[in-house]
Amino acid sequence: MGDLLHEAAARRVNELVDQINAHRRAYYEGNTVLISDAEYDALMLELEALERENPDLITGDSPTQTVGGSANVAFAPIEHLERMMSLDNAFSAEELDAWMGKTGATRFLCELKIDGLAVNLRYERGVLVSAATRGDGIVGEDVTANVLTIKSIPRRLEGAGWPDVVEVRGEIFFGLEDFAKLNESLLADGKAPFANPRNSASGSLRQKDPAVTATRPLRMLVHGVGAWGQAPVSNQSELYGILAGWGLPVSSRFEVLSSASEVQAYIAKFGEQRHKLEHEIDGVVVKVDSLSEQSELGYTSRAPRWAIAYKYPPEQVNTKLLDIRIGIGRTGRATPYAVLEPIKVAGSVVEFATLHNQDVVKAKGVLLGDTVVLRKAGDVIPEILGPVVELRDGSEREFVMPSNCPECGSPLQPASEGDVDLRCLNSQGCRAQLRERVAYLGSRGVLDIEALGYVAAVALTQPLEPAVAPVQSEADLFSLTLEDLLPIKSLVLDPDTGLPKLDDDGNPKVVDFFRKKDGSPAEVALKLIRNLEEVKSRPLWRFLVALSIRHVGPVAARSLSAHFGSLENIFSATAAELAAVDGVGPTLADSILEWHQVQWHRDILTSWAAAGVQLSIAGHPGPGAAAGIDGPFKGLSIVVTGTLLEFTREQAEEAIVERGGKAASSVSKNTAFVVAGASAGSKLAKAEALGVEVIDEATFKQRLR
Repeated sequence: MGDLLHEAAARRVNELVDQINAHRRAYYEGNTVLISDAEYDALMLELEALERENPDLITGDSPTQTVGGSANVAFAPIEHLERMMSLDNAFSAEELDAWMGKTGATRFLCELKIDGLAVNLRYERGVLVSAATRGDGIVGEDVTANVLTIKSIPRRLEGAGWPDVVEVRGEIFFGLEDFAKLNESLLADGKAPFANPRNSASGSLRQKDPAVTATRPLRMLVHGVGAWGQAPVSNQSELYGILAGWGLPVSSRFEVLSSASEVQAYIAKFGEQRHKLEHEIDGVVVKVDSLSEQSELGYTSRAPRWAIAYKYPPEQVNTKLLDIRIGIGRTGRATPYAVLEPIKVAGSVVEFATLHNQDVVKAKGVLLGDTVVLRKAGDVIPEILGPVVELRDGSEREFVMPSNCPECGSPLQPASEGDVDLRCLNSQGCRAQLRERVAYLGSRGVLDIEALGYVAAVALTQPLEPAVAPVQSEADLFSLTLEDLLPIKSLVLDPDTGLPKLDDDGNPKVVDFFRKKDGSPAEVALKLIRNLEEVKSRPLWRFLVALSIRHVGPVAARSLSAHFGSLENIFSATAAELAAVDGVGPTLADSILEWHQVQWHRDILTSWAAAGVQLSIAGHPGPGAAAGIDGPFKGLSIVVTGTLLEFTREQAEEAIVERGGKAASSVSKNTAFVVAGASAGSKLAKAEALGVEVIDEATFKQRLR
């Protein structure tokens, strides 16, 4: 009975990890949200409970192991000196009152929760030296050049008294008037408008060319600090005064209040004014004002205990449910989505809403043709609450989940016993899955192939001409030539729905995707060939992620790559050897070996290697060789934490491996010593608690010699 229960728990953990990570990718990379905050929180709570009961099921890509999702290294990665945390949420006055009572505090700072993009500014001796998005909370995207174009952010701090190093956190956003003008200009140029101000802020800040960002009137408001040391004030509100004195943009709308009733009044006031403000908000942030009380309350694994976000109830409207269609994802998951009569809700027009799976459709009780209640959960995601039964006229009909994949015709079935979701298991032959995998492979968080976006992935895998697509599997990607690209004619598909976009006459758009009207190569063709050559030397972990192996995300891929040094070593390892790597475990190990047992999967590796893709780390001794290397770190487990001056984290860990050591990601009683740089955090504290030796960078360099 115990084994059966454990197997059921393992299946559910797999489902939850897939679902939560998909929602995180949609938010952090796709600038969209697929479920409400409450539903997301419920999934996280269930996963945490299962992992507490079954710690052997924790995998490297589990959302419980990261903050806010996988770090999205769209540009160069920047490691934050102090971790950027998430916020816990409250959705009712009762939840907020309970939280306030638990803190034991008597003064609370209330401020508006701007619906924008979180950014971390690092100033050294008063000069802005870097700016990064939150990423996974530890490593973010380097957007320094783009942030320097934002007029409200000072390059050099004003006044005096600033420390040698300080991190300033805030939110970058579009004002509503500026957002409207931007969309008007995009439409005038024949370009697609942004869906909402948050998307526009995120898209504008992540431009490859800072000159484009400079044309967008982005703004910022700061709301806290990261690394500083000891701030010379007692309260968060005083801290804001210092930041304002340095010339940083601080909101004038924060208030310090001393009772639950005053906090609720502040929330109610801005709930009424929310659509009259110069920027969008999705709630109010309530913080304990006292810095010493903040320190005593501390943090959970993902969020401070001294702050919470109160989310306003979402807007609701009625609209027609025209159809329910099925989308097929990268792993074959079949997801029903609603096609709606377009309607404006919470500031943007909504045409589609996810329905997750057939059980959700049934539970909501909706029929095709119904008038449905639509809301934007968290003021972002379109969500159908249910039907307006009183408006039915008898023409409505029940939705029937198809039994076959709408793209390849293969049967839809659960991937394993007890799986609620139906999947197309034809991973090799399903064009939809290949299209999604190729688009994923080219995305910023994987190989970051600029010319390989969603539309290009469609053209390569599903062209109208030639009859045979040049990319039949990922194996074909790095051997593409201009001759392969030029004949391609393609439908233009909507990345949100996979449906063809229409021209002005209502016909599907067809384009000569990779060549100009005169037959010469288009810039996108030349860029794609260049990009494919350039990315062949990307870090090994990115290629491991690019294989779309179930559960293998960036965290696990980095650990596996650092430990084994090549894909050949990884796939030659036993399940026990894989599971022993930090952040991996038995579930992920089995998934890796199962993937490699499939011949067409192995063909991808063979083809990539033949095309010159670097599937190993140059000079890496390999796991077996590393164990036998005579060097100062032979047989030692060493942890690097904080920011070093002369090494990146990867360089320090490579130096450890080259000298026979193991570069571990977590501190334990078996850790030989910890190399601690500036702003070392919880790993340093754990080392001190366990009595593990801690050395600085200078001592580390001596030991390397």
